[in-house]
Amino acid sequence: MSDVATYPYPLVVFDLDGTLVDSAGDIAEALNRTLEDWQLPRVAEATVLTWIGDGVRRLVEQAFTAAGSTIDLDRVMPGFMVHYRECLLRSPRLFDGVAEALQQLQERGVPMAICTNKPSALVQPLLDHLGIGDRFALVLGGDSLPQRKPSGEPLRHIAGHFAFAPGDCLMVGDSLTDYRAALDAGMPVALVRYGYPRGLDLQHNEAVAVVDDLRQLPGLRAGRVG
Repeated sequence: MSDVATYPYPLVVFDLDGTLVDSAGDIAEALNRTLEDWQLPRVAEATVLTWIGDGVRRLVEQAFTAAGSTIDLDRVMPGFMVHYRECLLRSPRLFDGVAEALQQLQERGVPMAICTNKPSALVQPLLDHLGIGDRFALVLGGDSLPQRKPSGEPLRHIAGHFAFAPGDCLMVGDSLTDYRAALDAGMPVALVRYGYPRGLDLQHNEAVAVVDDLRQLPGLRAGRVG
């Protein structure tokens, strides 16, 4: 018999970058190659980390604004997307414990989905490269709907796809963008401490769990931990 009935959430929705996958170095390299194309200085990966999470156009916008550039983003984005695809599989890795946590949840019969602001065409190749492409029943990218996180609409859409109420499901993320999306959707949220928080207060929030390792998720019970 499946353990899904005993798990407090019938569906778990994961963010991607910063939650499942450490991709900051690859995103930073794509961005820096784009800056170089326009004779602008490269920026440190630590700085790029503070810009990741709101979609690729916003990422590029922040970088060019920080460089003091007023170049039309419509001219910049095609070149950035070329670099983004080229760097996608350069050096990504799963955070520690991710593969095991996904396997345990799948073995318990809990369906899982991805809700990311990464362009949808780049999500499945990344998941497949990392060996977790078959774990998710639904993948929603940043361009899959008119809205993206921090709007709660993508999370409501995913819950509705599985015929669950958002309030019954669990969102797992690492950033303020994820947190705001979950609150907007009325979906319980669990946060990881190791990601790209971008201003998220990991000490004072309404999360049901704040974890150091996703292997804590399969044993989660209703109520706050962490």
